[in-house]
Amino acid sequence: MTEIIKIRKEGEIAEVLLNRPEAFNAFHLDMIERFSSDLITLAVDDNIGGIVISGEGKAFCAGGDLKWAIGFPHGPSVAFYELAARFHQAIIEIRRMRKPVIAAVNGIAAGAGFSLALACDFRVMSHSAILRQGYTSNGLCINGGGTFMLPRLVGLARALEITAFDSPISSEQALAWGLTTKVVENGHALEEAVHMARELAMCSRNSFGWSKQLLTDSFNTPFETHLERERLGLVSCAAHPDGKEGLRAFVEKRKPEFNIG
Repeated sequence: MTEIIKIRKEGEIAEVLLNRPEAFNAFHLDMIERFSSDLITLAVDDNIGGIVISGEGKAFCAGGDLKWAIGFPHGPSVAFYELAARFHQAIIEIRRMRKPVIAAVNGIAAGAGFSLALACDFRVMSHSAILRQGYTSNGLCINGGGTFMLPRLVGLARALEITAFDSPISSEQALAWGLTTKVVENGHALEEAVHMARELAMCSRNSFGWSKQLLTDSFNTPFETHLERERLGLVSCAAHPDGKEGLRAFVEKRKPEFNIG
């Protein structure tokens, strides 16, 4: 039986590959349940220092499987209610995970695929890849955290423009608007994303985890509360083996060796 989510582990890096290429990797309920479960497992795996998400075939992810939703026994509203619950759990795992998550956008990322890419910490796009929010053209509204991440990446006015007009966003435009981290030649998005993940894995995981958590929480935390969380984070990092190593390396004028304590 074909695995709808493929996991490949190469050293400290886990590749999570959406594997419904015949449906452009669109999510149905079984697929999103497996995806969310795999993310939870990888989040607590101390042997994994970074995660790369991509799609098999020509697409990253075309969103939710609308044909599946229309044919759902209790109707599309119930289908989306079920699907969104599992999808949102996956998005939460990505945002709360104390390790880098990189989207290797090898083709079209639309609908839920668009929101999934935005939820990742970094995005590497193939030159011919396209981003498209997709929801509003089908009479739906954006979900999967898209309405949260989009205005924070591009600003409210541009986010509303993307939502209202739903024009395809090329890799060049995505780079100019801050929607992607890097654009590479076709066929090299996964390779470059894995390279980026390996580079990040050499940095302090503890430092990255704290920094990612603080940046994510900054959107909805009062300023004074956030300052206190920064102080606690700094103290915790200084007491961690990585912090001690980093400080020693600075004084000794050498490159630190992290993640070995």
